[in-house]
Amino acid sequence: MNESNSVRPKIAVIDYQAGNLRSVEKALVRTGADALVTSNPSTIESCDGIVFPGQGACDSSMVNLKNRSLDNLILQLIAAKKPFMGVCLGLQLLLQTSEEGKEKCLGLIAGTVKRFPEGNKIPHMGWNEVNIKSDHPVLAALPNNSYFYFVHSYYADPTDKNIIAATTKYGVEFCSAVAFQNVVAVQFHPEKSGDIGLKIYKNFVEFTKESMSVSFQ
Repeated sequence: MNESNSVRPKIAVIDYQAGNLRSVEKALVRTGADALVTSNPSTIESCDGIVFPGQGACDSSMVNLKNRSLDNLILQLIAAKKPFMGVCLGLQLLLQTSEEGKEKCLGLIAGTVKRFPEGNKIPHMGWNEVNIKSDHPVLAALPNNSYFYFVHSYYADPTDKNIIAATTKYGVEFCSAVAFQNVVAVQFHPEKSGDIGLKIYKNFVEFTKESMSVSFQ
């Protein structure tokens, strides 16, 4: 028996004053993790996986990350293959720049964050269909064209289209998820999307447990 099957992975929910933290924490606990809302670098580093959520503005969020020495830490832990999940602003800040502000973003993903063009109500808010294009484990077994809850005025536009894991239409067809290696990030809010959203958190918890399993062998 693989001992990791009975383990509750410890997952850090990064607190950088960007909002929407407690609902993410509750979703992770409900789906089998021990979740910690924290801005402490040592605590984050000690966790088995990371969730990088957020609602707010690009510039203030990047300043908060830098003031807490979390910007470089996030990149280091991703490079070390720590399971990582971004949500909403936590996807956008992975890119290089944003039309929302002047601060440089984390730069993990080449590309920019763009504002929705005029013609549709902004922000894009409410339920919308997600076309899943990836077999990444965190997105596995999700019915294609399921509906998830969105609240945003900007969207990620990665240079490398091969990492786009899902798309959604709102005036334009935009990237609503990316996935590669140990990283998955979504524009929508799984924690506000009912059972189908909880399935994503459950998949991330299981993905984190799988990454831990080497220590039990």
